[in-house]
Amino acid sequence: MTRAELVLDCRAAHGEGITWSARNQRLYWVDIDGRAIWRFDPHGGEAVRWPTPDRVAAVAERRGGGLLAATAGGLAFVDGETGALEPVAEIEEDVPNTRLNDGRCDRQGRFLIGGIDEVDLEPISAVYRVDPDLRVTRVIADVRCANSICFSPDGRTMYFADTPQRLIWAYDYDIAAGLPANRRVLYDFADEPGKPDGSTVDAEGCLWNAEWNGRRVVRITPDGRLDRVIDVPVYNPTCVVFGGRALDTLYIITSRQLMTEAQLDADPLSGSLFAVRPGVGGIAEPAFAG
Repeated sequence: MTRAELVLDCRAAHGEGITWSARNQRLYWVDIDGRAIWRFDPHGGEAVRWPTPDRVAAVAERRGGGLLAATAGGLAFVDGETGALEPVAEIEEDVPNTRLNDGRCDRQGRFLIGGIDEVDLEPISAVYRVDPDLRVTRVIADVRCANSICFSPDGRTMYFADTPQRLIWAYDYDIAAGLPANRRVLYDFADEPGKPDGSTVDAEGCLWNAEWNGRRVVRITPDGRLDRVIDVPVYNPTCVVFGGRALDTLYIITSRQLMTEAQLDADPLSGSLFAVRPGVGGIAEPAFAG
């Protein structure tokens, strides 16, 4: 089994939402519980941590510069040099138990973001599409814990997981309207050690998923076969992205959330950044068009 190696000992409380900027050649990820955004240069080794006033769950590069962030209760623009947040929209402000959790841009530069019921994991949240003009449209209802949002290379298939159900679904994705339809199961995690968390898609159209509680990342083919396993030396991988100059490195961010003292003693590097070169390349992450 291939094993991921440590890249940065950052020990985030709840590392999530990792993305790669091909323009800036930088990685970005969030520490939700630690209220921070991280920027990392894997070529030079510089790591910057920007404290945030609110919890941030995911970020996407903006075409015009800086980032779009999904905060606990909405959206904010992020200054690319200082990390300062400018709130621009609220989402689910009338549902107090939820926060935003996982998101990626589609191939057209619209941001798809889903939420989580943090209290009871009831199906009271949703997945939303954020258009370049910041108009917000609900596209998937009755969500407990949104994860695994990503898109096929041609943009015509959307992947999504509601983590407590232990399934990753595939949808037909209308690239003109930005709407998913015709849901079917891509992969069932019922017999896997972990649950589906964040995902990305490689240049061959296969999905790479971080298994929460599973100590591993798995590769799933478009026809639903598990064909690769990457061992991760900590308990909670949370999200993955391809990066590097040739997009040939799979970066894996992890979490310390809900771990006992005994578990943290056994896995002190939990919350850190890991990577592996799996022998297949990725696709540049689309930037938000707004």
